[in-house]
Amino acid sequence: MDSLPDAVIQYILSHLSNAKDVASCNCVSKKFKDSMPYVTSLYFARSVFDSLTNGQDPDSVIMQMVSSISRLEELVVYCPFTGSGLASCVLLAGSSLKSLELRMDNLVDQNMGNDSLFKLECIQAAKNLESLRLWGVFMVRAPKWDTFRKLRNLEIVGAKLEDSVLVEALRATPNLTQLVLLGCEGLRTVSIELLELEHCRLDFYGSGSCSLTLKAPKLEDLQVQGCCWIRVRETSCLKYLSISNNAGRIYMVDFGKLVALESLAIRGVQWCWDAIHKMLQLATEVKHLFMKIEFTGDFEALLPFPEIDFVDFFKTHPNLKSFDIHGAMFAALCQKNSLKNVDSSFVIPWLEEVVITVRSPLNVEQKMNTLESLVKFAKNLKKMKIKILQMRSGHSSADEFFEEICRFRLMNYSLISIE
Repeated sequence: MDSLPDAVIQYILSHLSNAKDVASCNCVSKKFKDSMPYVTSLYFARSVFDSLTNGQDPDSVIMQMVSSISRLEELVVYCPFTGSGLASCVLLAGSSLKSLELRMDNLVDQNMGNDSLFKLECIQAAKNLESLRLWGVFMVRAPKWDTFRKLRNLEIVGAKLEDSVLVEALRATPNLTQLVLLGCEGLRTVSIELLELEHCRLDFYGSGSCSLTLKAPKLEDLQVQGCCWIRVRETSCLKYLSISNNAGRIYMVDFGKLVALESLAIRGVQWCWDAIHKMLQLATEVKHLFMKIEFTGDFEALLPFPEIDFVDFFKTHPNLKSFDIHGAMFAALCQKNSLKNVDSSFVIPWLEEVVITVRSPLNVEQKMNTLESLVKFAKNLKKMKIKILQMRSGHSSADEFFEEICRFRLMNYSLISIE
């Protein structure tokens, strides 16, 4: 290192970010210490101050390190900190700070609601932020933020907040291109309007009864979990869509034309059939389709899927390249009359990969007819994976099912695998 020019050493050391490493470099030599002001990123790990001595507190150490850097662009603080300590740091580095990530930890002690709000309002001093990530937020009321015009990425993980609070917070971030809300509880009716938004991931914790209205004409990627009612009307740019509800049922989906959609994933224990049918009707241009829905039914009764015509389904979705289906959808395709409309010209042109999850050994003949038809009509098929999940092997049909499925695999050894 001594033989390297000072500028090269400075360039190498400026890429350090871990606060412990930066502090250690100050003790190596004067040359190393002189390079530390050119560090652009500081990361304080969760346990970095566990063995702090000499009466120092985390706030003073963080402040000392932040003040020693000439132009700090990224600050990540996972260790405990106070609102006053954060205010001092952000005020000092606010003009150059582009990325801020904070572990708030206010969900554990909700009596600290006022301190949580104070910490949030301190962020206002970093007017040039482009990315903001917050962990463990208890937001009792909306922070008094001016507009963050340069903020493009907002991520909140583990939060308790109300509908009106979220609306007010998002009003201060009008130019977001990426929004991530994970593990958020307390929300009932969510309305989001972000005209520059391109990527959105929403995960609402609770009973699964949340409703969502989203206006984002430039949206390309949307993932929603925990909503029973979803409305997204402007979808001309939407390429990737994932909808799931692990806790409740999905009653209604209202989307515009999905002309650009390439990938669709729909998951959940129960969807109303109208919602499933509408998604399949809208997603006619989709290339990658994943379906894992156990039951349909509009109310408490859990019902199987109605019969789906094999030929009509693949004619309606001619661009499918990969198709991953769970038991209920596969059973719907395996009904007795599903293959009645096959003619000599029928072909599945682009299908390359199929993953099928089978949970019941019943209707062996229909299941085998459907599997054989997939191999026969999908001229470009390269891989078929058959997953057998939680099947009761003591059922009287199980032996026949396994005999047929193993025979089918041997006849198509290069294509088919069984898990």
